[in-house]
Amino acid sequence: MENTVQHPAHMRRAALTFIFVTVLIDILSFGIIIPVLPHLIVELVGGSIAQAAVWSSGFGTLFMLMQFVCSPIQGALSDRFGRRTVILISSFGLGVDFIVMALAPVLSLLFIGRVVSGMCAASFSTANAYIADITPKEKRAAAFGMLGAAFGIGFIIGPALGGLLGHISIRLPFWAAAFLALINFCYGYFVLPESLPPERRSARIDWRHANPLGSLLLLRRYPQVFALAAVFFLLALAQFSINSTYVLYTDFRYGWGPQAVGYTLALVGLCTAIVQAGLVRRLMPKLGERRMILAGLSFAAIGYLVMCFAPDAWIFVASIPFLCLGGLAGPPAQSLVTHQVDPHEQGRLQGALTSLQSLAGIFGPALFANLFALFISDHAPVRRLPGVAFALAAALVFAALLTTEYATRHLRLRAPPAATGP
Repeated sequence: MENTVQHPAHMRRAALTFIFVTVLIDILSFGIIIPVLPHLIVELVGGSIAQAAVWSSGFGTLFMLMQFVCSPIQGALSDRFGRRTVILISSFGLGVDFIVMALAPVLSLLFIGRVVSGMCAASFSTANAYIADITPKEKRAAAFGMLGAAFGIGFIIGPALGGLLGHISIRLPFWAAAFLALINFCYGYFVLPESLPPERRSARIDWRHANPLGSLLLLRRYPQVFALAAVFFLLALAQFSINSTYVLYTDFRYGWGPQAVGYTLALVGLCTAIVQAGLVRRLMPKLGERRMILAGLSFAAIGYLVMCFAPDAWIFVASIPFLCLGGLAGPPAQSLVTHQVDPHEQGRLQGALTSLQSLAGIFGPALFANLFALFISDHAPVRRLPGVAFALAAALVFAALLTTEYATRHLRLRAPPAATGP
């Protein structure tokens, strides 16, 4: 089934560098607005944090709904026309979208901006397919780890920069994000090579699978992929406890502003980069795929529980390394599923997995944000538990751990030889 074209090592390293930088710049543009978007919503709704939390959940749901719809379409288009074209169109669309958001005087225009962002952000699945195109299967976990490191580095610089710019003007980070996204478009246009040659592309677009439901049904053709898909779903759902409540929760409980949020999210990015770029490569040959996934899930559950019950800000910050060690689970799981799928379907596979994660995002933001809003209101069923969203996230990760244990218990997954290059 596996028929990856063997690229020379120097060409593979160059291509990995190109896609690394492309993803890094995209993540920077997203990371910059994280510390300020919720505060901009607070400003536009008149200052109510609880009301802003509800609006934020709607924004998050809309964003993920567009990813859910567009990811399989982009995956199918990239299988047919190549990865580079999809990435370029998405980068340009993001740049224009951030300009609209920078100028938006009302919530309705921010809503439109999140629609476009969700459509364009679906190209992250194309980046994963790009990695699968150029990397032999025994080196994919390390390659996906490097892609994860790009996310981490982006979140080191992006939120910290966004916090600093947001201290000057709450709109300034959106202009910076637009600039970075358009720079990324120019970089990709002149530098990024195509990873999928014409002879390996799909002869036509299979529209039966180029839609959310069809793409999810595609996973059923690969039993091991289908079993692990539930793990991706549960992890994505748990992650939205952070995406939906982090800024407002830390403001409510610890009095953090954009700068404090930006600095702590930079710490998240630093820890993520260390895990993805360093630990994944070193631990994979020793632990193998299955034990790496289980270890990562265990650390993530611990991190969420500490976040939930941390009485002081420093204890909350101390939970971040544990949460980031949960990133050990991602690359081996991503690598494992790519082993089962034909090369000409890698785009659709990644689109299907992204759609599955986006499906969690359709109702995840509403679930966690409204749960947070309820538990800080006068109608809270339990007092003094504003971190209830993180408790639910820990339960979801524990369910993912049990699912992984069940889905992989009969698999003989041997650790690949230590990689000497990307």
